[in-house]
Amino acid sequence: MRTKLMTFNKIGAIFVIVAMLIVMSACGAKNNSGNEAESGNTPANEAGQTTAGQTEAAQATAYPLTVKDVTGTELTFEAAPQRIITLLPSETEIVYAIGAADSLVGVDDYSNYPKEAESLEKIGNMDVNFEKVLSLKPDLVLASYTMGKAAVDKLRSLNIPVYATDPKTYDAVVEKVKQIGQIINKNEQAAEVAAHMQQVREQVAAAVKDAPKPNVYLEFAPGWTVGKGEFLDELISIAGGANIATQPGWYEIDAESVVKSNPDQIIYASMTVAEGEKNPILSAIEARPGWDAINAVKNKLLFEVDQDPLTRVGPRLAEGLLEVARKLHPDLAGQLK
Repeated sequence: MRTKLMTFNKIGAIFVIVAMLIVMSACGAKNNSGNEAESGNTPANEAGQTTAGQTEAAQATAYPLTVKDVTGTELTFEAAPQRIITLLPSETEIVYAIGAADSLVGVDDYSNYPKEAESLEKIGNMDVNFEKVLSLKPDLVLASYTMGKAAVDKLRSLNIPVYATDPKTYDAVVEKVKQIGQIINKNEQAAEVAAHMQQVREQVAAAVKDAPKPNVYLEFAPGWTVGKGEFLDELISIAGGANIATQPGWYEIDAESVVKSNPDQIIYASMTVAEGEKNPILSAIEARPGWDAINAVKNKLLFEVDQDPLTRVGPRLAEGLLEVARKLHPDLAGQLK
């Protein structure tokens, strides 16, 4: 059985590699999941998106359209892409959410949402099947540069247009949705998705504004946490918590330092395992020496959060934010629907 545990083992290995390069931009890029650009050459922002003279969300895209992605690469589209491949699940979810699923001709092995995505042609995971990609004749590939630098570079060497992102914030994910919508000429649908994500953020921020901020430890894969400069760190803050992880990026934990930080609450990601087996993250937490003295463990304030919405820089990040906020502030659940 292929499990999310297997998925996370692969992701964990990549986190190590990325950490050696620069602080990982994992599931997204600066401007979490998105870069916005207009026709022509305009300055790019931190996510690789342009900021001047953006097209109104409800207007049709004017082609030719030139955009610049997170790598600084310019791409010019003479018309809306008709054959799209996605190299990670968050991009697949964006394409579906903005009503462009008919253009999808291939997705990565882990694209499992919505259910229909599972029936599409699979092009691999971190090890992209380049022959399969070429056979599908894409006119756009959506990718994360940090998670898939080698694949992005290889595809570009084959003259395949790749739009790469790597968001670092919730708002960057929102902007990514809008930019992909502009490229595909799904501006109105993308604007609706973006507006919902912003509405959820505002709702959560308003609900927790005056609430106490518990110290929070987050473990998204066995032995791995996330600190400064990444969207999950920001997600904890928006949800009304204070992340105890102070190092930048994604990294393997120092178990003793977590004990010293003594978090009030622990959030951990769900993982699909064989029937009857316990979430390996929870098993690890319960087995670590000295962790029984942590306030969160003593007070049984350990909360499992659905893995995919929590870790994917796509439309469902809003669901992840809501769920984290509900766990941290159960007394405010009525305001977090």
